[in-house]
Amino acid sequence: MTRAADHIRSGERSGKRSGEPGGKRPGRAGGFTYVGLIILVAIIGLVAATTLRVGITMQRAQAERDLLHIGEQFSDALQSYAAATPAGQPQQPPTLKELLKDPRYPGIKRHLRKIFVDPLTGKAEWGVIYMADNKGVLGIYSLSKAAPIKVSNFPVRFQGFDGKQKISDWVFTYNGQPPPPPGQLPPKPGQPGTPAQAPGTTAPGAPATPPAANPPSPMTGTPPAPAGEPAENPPETPPEPGPPAEPVDTAPPPATPEPPEPPADT
Repeated sequence: MTRAADHIRSGERSGKRSGEPGGKRPGRAGGFTYVGLIILVAIIGLVAATTLRVGITMQRAQAERDLLHIGEQFSDALQSYAAATPAGQPQQPPTLKELLKDPRYPGIKRHLRKIFVDPLTGKAEWGVIYMADNKGVLGIYSLSKAAPIKVSNFPVRFQGFDGKQKISDWVFTYNGQPPPPPGQLPPKPGQPGTPAQAPGTTAPGAPATPPAANPPSPMTGTPPAPAGEPAENPPETPPEPGPPAEPVDTAPPPATPEPPEPPADT
């Protein structure tokens, strides 16, 4: 009996191992659990990537707002420097350092608190636009070459930024207007620009054109006949005037007095 029971038990064990009908087959629940886990991980990764992208976009948008605020302070500092310029001195600072401490005054006069850090590059380095002689700062801009997120609805003083393709195209000048072309001086603060000159007038300060020394006199007479055509008969010479005629006295001759009569004899 003992050997038979042992033989039966060993057969059941071998059946379980070999997958025979006497053994118990594994279920399919484990496969579905594995597929569901893969789908869950994919969804979590997609949500995390979307959240990260949204976070980066929001961070860039905030950096652009900070850049506009910093650029506004630079613009105000350039305008303050130009407005405080003594007579006979340039209105643009040689470098950005003169905005921190104006060397034209004996005391401490500041137009800007500090050189701000570019929120897009993380460095206190800015692109500077100078005048034609490289002796005056007209404006600053960010060194970032990235495309901006904000392309419209700018403040009034920065409406020229609409539609720009790069953040480096946002140039902050003292009046918010684009810098003038090379070789042209910017207008003074409070002056909208130079009025246009009417045709035929001379701009103020421009030397007038001197008149000709001997202006040609208009030609009189009959123009010469063209070549190949007979010349016209010359005009007749008028007769020379004769001596003036003697005036005719039309007054009546004076009356002749009659002789006195002789006295009569008595």
